[in-house]
Amino acid sequence: MNEPKSNGVAEKAFKLGEKYESECIGCAQTTVAAIFEALGIWNDDVFNAASGLANGLGLTGDGSCGALIGASMVMGYLFPRKHKDFQDMYKPMKSYGLVKNLHSQYVKKYGSTRCSEVQKSGMTVTWTLWELNSYNDEMKADMVNYCSKIVANVAKMATKIIIESGFKPEVKTAVVEQ
Repeated sequence: MNEPKSNGVAEKAFKLGEKYESECIGCAQTTVAAIFEALGIWNDDVFNAASGLANGLGLTGDGSCGALIGASMVMGYLFPRKHKDFQDMYKPMKSYGLVKNLHSQYVKKYGSTRCSEVQKSGMTVTWTLWELNSYNDEMKADMVNYCSKIVANVAKMATKIIIESGFKPEVKTAVVEQ
């Protein structure tokens, strides 16, 4: 039996999310990159806008999970309220619904959207990268591996929601020379 398209593309997003977070770090950007690449699309503006959103906003640990924010940015990008419709408060309802769905799945899995609480629940400790020696402590506690799994899971969840909501991923097919 063939795997539904959303599952194959979502699994690709999972693998890319895990790879990018472990190699590049920056959960919002790595999530955006994983989803975009799995869907066969790219937008530098959305990717760039996710730059300051890692580790609970600005490396503070004090805000929402950057992976959740990055995935939500992609959903807003793909299902937008455009500027011409800015006065219409109902135009972003689809985007709101998709993000709400992702939020619900995330909270069910991790218990909270707050970065520090998610870190604490999975690693019993939390950090802000602005604290002296925090980076070395994070590496010892395997935070990169832990957060790589979160990025991977969020990229997968979001990609499934996006495809199931009607987005058609770009399919790359191999060209066979004769």
